[in-house]
Amino acid sequence: MRKALHFFLSVILTGTAILSLTACGSQAKPSNLTPVTLNEVAHSIFYAPQYAAIELGYFEEEGIHLTLINGAGADKVMTALISGDADIGFMGSEASIYTYANGSEDYAVNFAQLTQRAGNFLVGRTSQPDFKWTDLKGKKVLGGRAGGMPQMVFEYILKKNGMDPATDLSIDQSINFGLTAAAFTSNDADYTVEFEPFATGLEKEGSGFVVASLGVDSGYVPYTAYSAKKSYMEKNPEIIQKFTNAIQKGLEYVDSHSSEEIAKVIQPQFKETDVETIAAIVDRYKAQDTWKKDTVFEKESFDLLQNILEESGQLKKRVPYEDLVTTVFSEKAAK
Repeated sequence: MRKALHFFLSVILTGTAILSLTACGSQAKPSNLTPVTLNEVAHSIFYAPQYAAIELGYFEEEGIHLTLINGAGADKVMTALISGDADIGFMGSEASIYTYANGSEDYAVNFAQLTQRAGNFLVGRTSQPDFKWTDLKGKKVLGGRAGGMPQMVFEYILKKNGMDPATDLSIDQSINFGLTAAAFTSNDADYTVEFEPFATGLEKEGSGFVVASLGVDSGYVPYTAYSAKKSYMEKNPEIIQKFTNAIQKGLEYVDSHSSEEIAKVIQPQFKETDVETIAAIVDRYKAQDTWKKDTVFEKESFDLLQNILEESGQLKKRVPYEDLVTTVFSEKAAK
């Protein structure tokens, strides 16, 4: 247990150090590059195409000097975006819907989608090759923040399988994002919902077993996308285009290279994780068709997202796709 806790703390602390080094600008910004601050919802191998774009120099090729900050949650990323502390936010698009619905005039507009499946996994205490979602009846699960994509997708799957999230099981939402895996090693929960590398970390430490993929069982869901304030986008369309071009290149690299090659490229972003583990995680994500081939955020995906928000009780009135999503930059980048 102590060994497992050390692993998870090292993941958190090392990841923070990497991001702080980037944010503090340990290398002088070349005068010919435009500074752009990107605030991401989490630092996870789930976002491999983004890190491939960083490590392969695609942002520099597009004339961007990128500063990457881990916001640790969509609510915090949106706060940084609206306050002007970030130029671009990377998070679940539900945050942009909430902001728009609350009447913000300078709301966030989604301009590029990265993932098309959920990236988290259900981890149990024992191996369950024949796991069914109904096995969670009467069990305690460490879940996510109310209104956040991880929790809403989890509840969406439960309902698809005839389960009532409020009465059929106990979902503990009191633990902060990124700390549930460490908590799972020392509390009485039967299951936990985890992103990578925490799901694989629990397996390697012998503290848990992946029993189901939320990405597979929820279907194609617009899980994470890039957004910027309407005013920033109107003033800086060329920056948004160049940023989207770099992400498109990252998607194309990941789509055309092996898990081992990708792991070696992005390993500097995850120094606490060995290349073999990264490759295994990337392979798991590749197998479930996690990443889009292009960054176009389609209306059907946005409608599905609003369906999930409505079912979870987080959205009272639907918002217009045309206001909150633009595909102009993605379509140009994909050509």
